Amino acid sequence: MAGKKVAPGTRQIVDIPISLLSNHTPVNLTVNVVHGKRPGPVIFVSGAVHGDEIVGVEVIRRVLKSTALRGMRGTLLAVPVVNAFGFLNNTRYLPDRRDLNRCFPGHSRGSLAAQLAHLFLHEIVERSDFGIDLHSAAVHRVNLPQIRVNEDDPNIMEYAEAFGAPIILTSPLRDGSLREAARELGVPILLFEAGEGLRFDEMSIRAGVSGVLRVMRKLGMTSQRTVREPRVPSFKSSNSHWLRAPAGGILRTFKLAGEFVRAGDVAAAVSDPFGQRDEEVIVREEGLIIGRTNHPIVNQGDALFHIASIKRPSEVQERMDAIETHLQSDPLLDEDEII
Repeated sequence: MAGKKVAPGTRQIVDIPISLLSNHTPVNLTVNVVHGKRPGPVIFVSGAVHGDEIVGVEVIRRVLKSTALRGMRGTLLAVPVVNAFGFLNNTRYLPDRRDLNRCFPGHSRGSLAAQLAHLFLHEIVERSDFGIDLHSAAVHRVNLPQIRVNEDDPNIMEYAEAFGAPIILTSPLRDGSLREAARELGVPILLFEAGEGLRFDEMSIRAGVSGVLRVMRKLGMTSQRTVREPRVPSFKSSNSHWLRAPAGGILRTFKLAGEFVRAGDVAAAVSDPFGQRDEEVIVREEGLIIGRTNHPIVNQGDALFHIASIKRPSEVQERMDAIETHLQSDPLLDEDEII
């Protein structure tokens, strides 16, 4: 990688040159390579493909500090900040306003986004047997911790279950996405969505750390004694929809991410600034809220609540409470242990 070798039983930060900024400052794709003493799989974990999605950056930082990596088999390629340009500017995009996750597989002589996508695919994905890509909702939205997997890849489901997020959502591949490009290379990827852009959320971070370590355990990279299996199975859904604003105005929300809602429930109300008009946002189909807006100012048609259809709704609250309790009490996830 970038002409450097990392000896077994060591770790090293490797800088892969991307470009120069206009003031001649170099920009690198920086990888923390953790090479175990014993052979095993190669896994990459990436964050900030969208530069404002910082939850994944903290997840990777804590994973790298975890005692579970002691005696690790195989190799971990940790890339906390893929899109350094967006990260430095607190924005989702690259300087040319392109979305990196729509530019794969990229090209070595294409746009800046295409070149970065090509570099990441060649230097990181092609060297890996498995990948976990960490994302958040856009700014002013929040996502319940969730894993998204390909609809037509049944083999990935066992790893999604091992991750242990509250919900697993099967979703189609998008053109130009990292997931699509990795599939063409035969590298399975889990997509983790949690929290909000430009904000830390402790539950989301803990869910990400535990999930990454569990997948490494599933791959045989870490000890089964130090990393527990999920205590509560994930909900699964193959169908989701958005509730949208019936009009523009001031939004008052009555439901949170992680709540189960039934048809006919009032999820929110949109009012005019003068208090003369209220329009209720009515739930059409029951399901689990896996994402919602945090912005109180909305336009007609804005996405407000992302609702996933699930089976056995009677178990939702009990299982969600159990997941949250576990994330709060697991000593392996304590900041004091990994800071």
